[in-house]
Amino acid sequence: MITGVFASLFAGGQVYVSPQGNDAAAGTIDAPKATLAAALREVREAGRTKQPHTLDKIILKGGTYYLKEPVLLRPEDNGSPSKPLIIGAAPGEAPVLSGGVLIKNWKKTTGRIEGLPEAAQGKVWVADVPVVNYVSFRQLWVNDQKATRAKSTSGNSMQRILNWDKKTGTAIIPLHSFENLEVTEGLEFFIHQWWEVASLRVRKLEKAGDSCRVYFHEPESHIQHEHPWPAPWLSSETGNSAFYLVNSLSFLDEPGEWYYDAATKKICYYPKEDEDMTTAETVIPVLENLFVVNGTPEYPVENIVIRGIRFQHSGWNRPSLQGHVPHQAGLYMTEAYKLKPAGTPEKPSLDNQAWVGRPEAAVAVSFANNIRFEDNRFEHLAATGLDFKIGVKSSAVAGNLFKDIGGTGIQGGYYGDDGTEIHRPYNPADLRMICENIAVSNNLITDIANEDWGCVGIGMGFSRRVIIERNEIENIPYSGISMGWGWTPAKNIMERNSIRYNKIHHYGRTNYDCAGIYTLSAQPGTVIEENDIDSIYKAPYAHLPTHWFYLYTDEGSSGITVRNNWTPAQKYLQNNNGPDNHWENNGPQVATAIKENAGLEQRYRELLKEKTSGHVHQAVNRQRKELIELISNSKKKIDGEKLKAFLQERKVQQATIGQWHDHTVIYGLVTDVNVLRGQLQKAFPETTVKVYQDLVYEFDRQARCPGAGIAKDWTDIIMTANLVNDSKKQQEYLGYHATQFEKWPEISNGFCNADFQQLRVFKNGKQLMLVISIPKGKKLEELNPKTTENNPRVNEWNQIMSDYQEGIEGTKKGETWVEFSEK
Repeated sequence: MITGVFASLFAGGQVYVSPQGNDAAAGTIDAPKATLAAALREVREAGRTKQPHTLDKIILKGGTYYLKEPVLLRPEDNGSPSKPLIIGAAPGEAPVLSGGVLIKNWKKTTGRIEGLPEAAQGKVWVADVPVVNYVSFRQLWVNDQKATRAKSTSGNSMQRILNWDKKTGTAIIPLHSFENLEVTEGLEFFIHQWWEVASLRVRKLEKAGDSCRVYFHEPESHIQHEHPWPAPWLSSETGNSAFYLVNSLSFLDEPGEWYYDAATKKICYYPKEDEDMTTAETVIPVLENLFVVNGTPEYPVENIVIRGIRFQHSGWNRPSLQGHVPHQAGLYMTEAYKLKPAGTPEKPSLDNQAWVGRPEAAVAVSFANNIRFEDNRFEHLAATGLDFKIGVKSSAVAGNLFKDIGGTGIQGGYYGDDGTEIHRPYNPADLRMICENIAVSNNLITDIANEDWGCVGIGMGFSRRVIIERNEIENIPYSGISMGWGWTPAKNIMERNSIRYNKIHHYGRTNYDCAGIYTLSAQPGTVIEENDIDSIYKAPYAHLPTHWFYLYTDEGSSGITVRNNWTPAQKYLQNNNGPDNHWENNGPQVATAIKENAGLEQRYRELLKEKTSGHVHQAVNRQRKELIELISNSKKKIDGEKLKAFLQERKVQQATIGQWHDHTVIYGLVTDVNVLRGQLQKAFPETTVKVYQDLVYEFDRQARCPGAGIAKDWTDIIMTANLVNDSKKQQEYLGYHATQFEKWPEISNGFCNADFQQLRVFKNGKQLMLVISIPKGKKLEELNPKTTENNPRVNEWNQIMSDYQEGIEGTKKGETWVEFSEK
């Protein structure tokens, strides 16, 4: 017979937990336990003894539970289909499972600190780190806001590398501002490379002349210089890879920055103006995993609901131990190299091989059925938020917030992280390994991948029958949803995935070769439909400024139907796809009702108050016409009819073709200008092909002429000239155009008066291309005089500009701008 408090506990079917509780207590509402682990043990023991009224609820009261080790769910914790085990918040309360520790006893520094920048002298606070069994932590949160590790550039700015030496595996950077920098423990080199970033621990600096050579620790050093994709970017057209150095006392020069001194085990912080360090709550992460669901193929964890919990302050230690060189979507390489010659039996064209590992996750689930996460908050996390790693089936993620996360928000499926080369198709003999029948719906994902910019909002590797619907994803540095892995059209386990009714916007903040929705490999029966994808940021350090897309089916993608997705333009990429893809009715013509229907359902829209894109002051792209120049090496004019047919075949829209002597220009809407460049070079081998990716000035009538009408059809007039061969003057010219709207408003007023629809200046090297778009049927010579009517400053501007410009090779003496004749 069960008597006393235990009888009432079993009758209630629940165990209560409170940060003020006691693990020796009964677990009632009035005598709660102190830890979730103790409550789980109570439930587990009740189930083991087969009492008639088993416990099926663990209720967490509000407050923060600072974990000493991850909470672990085992098969012995299983609920039943009719009565799942519910682990949830008490009504109206907000329990936090934190993997962090509080930093206390901050003291303001007095006296001069050697090596600290002048701007921070007398303003820095210092505290001891109150743990001993940790790796050098990489995050600090102050009053729930992530602070910035002290870095070598201010704000969001970065510098450009001068070169990358593959032979020695070293970066060559400008010496300026690093003359007195010394290597201390924890100094890192952060580099932007194509669609990913890398964090490399600095081993040595060699300073010579006006440059500095940076050496790195192993293993990241050889991985970084051997792997071909994505590698450091070197380009005279678009600039070399951007970088900054991080974690040196000499960089601690802005409010909101911090530095950890590994030698003294002290943390230094430069507070913001509104932060009082005597009362501020400051947290560093210690645990990498907060909550682990860990079944086995034979005994999966089943029938669990996790509801209303806040998962906070996870860490990620590996970059501090081995660096971080990711391949894609945050999967870091453990080995990678270029194949010479290219080709494997499975893929004759393959030019690289790579093996990857998987970042840690705050919440990790393996071998589990019918697991449901609902109405939780995943925030202030270092790596992945929630990861369905292996063997997860018939589970759901619904109505959660994913915010302020260093890596991917929601991840799942197989990525070859058990040691399989990443290009192999996944067909396991044991089907229990597969992740399938997972629903991810009505989640808000915002401000994620803020440590590894190449991570994604939702990333699913090899998996099948996954439904991703009605999520809103915004303010992210790379792609919104990534579905698939393997880069191969070969048969694998993927099939019948569904991505529908999602709202994805304000993405691509830093990294391109991205899309709102991105796919890889064969996945027959997969449908991407009725999503609303909009507003990709203008990324300041993107390797290719136009290499962004709304929809992107990448290598091996096959068997996929893409239909009825609203996007502001048909800027899509289908790269090396397999068979049986079907595209139908995607673009701005899609019914407005589809756009309005996408995103969170009504009952979940309270989450939208957590959106962060409104705080990001960064311009948004719209598809623009691209400008390409072909210069005949034989001095003969290019066959215009052949070129027109070529452009029609490749679906270049609204193309203007112009010729001047042996120069031919193309100005039109292009899906991928760099792919087109290669195709043009192949089709017209006797030419030099130049892409003008540097847009140095843009006047747009709709934006600059309030109340003015826009012509329905335009004529594009294209002209070219050179900047003078003087680097100082070239910078002055660019400076004038960067500030023209503020300092010379009369110029755009003149363009408005002349009915110019658009005026753009592109640059490649020192050559300029000017495109003036005017209403169809009008002539430039009749409109241009209107720019100066009652507007003498336009003449003054033109006179100043003449000092910076000269004619290209082949122009007559005294001739500067020459016009291309339309063909």
